[in-house]
Amino acid sequence: MLKKKIILSIAAVCISFAAMAQARIGVKGGLNLSTITVDNSGSVKDNQMLPGWNLGVVADLPLVPRILSFQPGVLYTTKGSKIDIGDKDNPTVTNPYVALKTNPSYIEIPLNFVGKIPVGAHTSIFGGVGPYFAFGVAGKNKVESNTGTGSITTVSNNIKWDDDTPFNNGDPNYGYDKLKRFDWGGNVQVGVETHNVLIAVQYGLGFGKLQSGADNSTDDKGKNRVLSFSVGYLFGGK
Repeated sequence: MLKKKIILSIAAVCISFAAMAQARIGVKGGLNLSTITVDNSGSVKDNQMLPGWNLGVVADLPLVPRILSFQPGVLYTTKGSKIDIGDKDNPTVTNPYVALKTNPSYIEIPLNFVGKIPVGAHTSIFGGVGPYFAFGVAGKNKVESNTGTGSITTVSNNIKWDDDTPFNNGDPNYGYDKLKRFDWGGNVQVGVETHNVLIAVQYGLGFGKLQSGADNSTDDKGKNRVLSFSVGYLFGGK
């Protein structure tokens, strides 16, 4: 029995080293189409998708070669939403056209588990799921209004962040004019890998409330939603 345990332990270590030997790291980037929920049920009916981008590094750590991988990454990604109020083509003083845009940027860490189905010697289709954790670092709010009198007013300012972290219970710098700096949620993705090139579509579902201020279950309506299209390349491997 002892000999069997030793053999199994050695085999497990060998498999682990073999998997690590096949580990790859690469770069990826692409287009984001983001929005923010407007009520506690998750509706985004009044919001329009805001174009943005993502760029960063990703690793592929095989758990079962060519079948299952763990793919962590570090990305710079933009999120946010835009909303139009009023008639853009016929604004009036009593019914002005107003365009609101919020465009926060985050450093995001996705932790995806990816299952693969080989369809050729160097090609696989894949699907993945996993959590993400993000930290707000920049961004702007912009308001544009047109009353139809011939002048358009534009106001732009930097996004203010509170000092929340995942490790404290209170926000020492909260306020209704600020966004929570820490965001978290889950990702679902599908794609194709061929000759180390990754082509993927991903949907990010934010779970954390964005608006700073009161923190309770009746006021958690603003959450990130991001549809991403990305292309990447993994270095190494066969």
